[in-house]
Amino acid sequence: MRVAVIQHDIIFEDAAASRAHVTPMIAQAAATNARVIVLTEMFATGFSMSPERIAEVEGGPSEQFLIDQAGHNKAWLIASIAQRGADGRYRNNAVVAGPDGSVGRYSKIHPFSYAHEHEHYAAGAEHLTVDIDGLRTTVFICYDLRFADEFWESAPGTDLYVVPASWPEPRRDHWRALLRARAIENQAYVVGANRVGAAKEVVHLGDSAIIDPLGRTLAEASVGEAVLVAEVSADTVAAVRSAFPFLADRRSRNCDAPR
Repeated sequence: MRVAVIQHDIIFEDAAASRAHVTPMIAQAAATNARVIVLTEMFATGFSMSPERIAEVEGGPSEQFLIDQAGHNKAWLIASIAQRGADGRYRNNAVVAGPDGSVGRYSKIHPFSYAHEHEHYAAGAEHLTVDIDGLRTTVFICYDLRFADEFWESAPGTDLYVVPASWPEPRRDHWRALLRARAIENQAYVVGANRVGAAKEVVHLGDSAIIDPLGRTLAEASVGEAVLVAEVSADTVAAVRSAFPFLADRRSRNCDAPR
């Protein structure tokens, strides 16, 4: 299966303009016959701590945009959106939109307290794994990348991890190292889709990447907008885990703890 990452800039807190901006990049990714197309965290608004101003209801315009693009391009679209749930609480949701109109949502388990995200967005509690043509795909969001136990817990049922992000330039080396670490330790593909451009005083340099189960980089980008494409395979994950059965030796009390 071919996977594409769209590394893009965002017009801060202007969802309509940002959706228009990424539309031709989605078309570019779809032209490569990518079956999965990944955008960034809060792809339409940027990482805003003003959900009362920018959050949409579940099923709102940005989610519908992903659904429409998925159907039009016959591909799965994955991106994060600031949304308001039926309970009235705001969440940073990764939306997985299928070409058949199906929708899955993952709520970010670890809000980024350093930027006070936890004061504005409720934390999620459940993982989301979607079977995409036999490729078991698990979604996390940005800061989740620092918490290895989340990845460990879902590893036996995951071939591909997808991580939309708004990771800032000062911790650029952390992003790059953690993407490879999550791939190596879980023997799975990791796709990191990070934005570029500035949001107020915060600069993002991208460094989006597609990494294989042995930690080898299949595609990457640095500064600037880009579309990355690489082939991924559930059979490759199975072969790596069979040749190096490291997951069977894993011991973690955290993975067994109730949420």
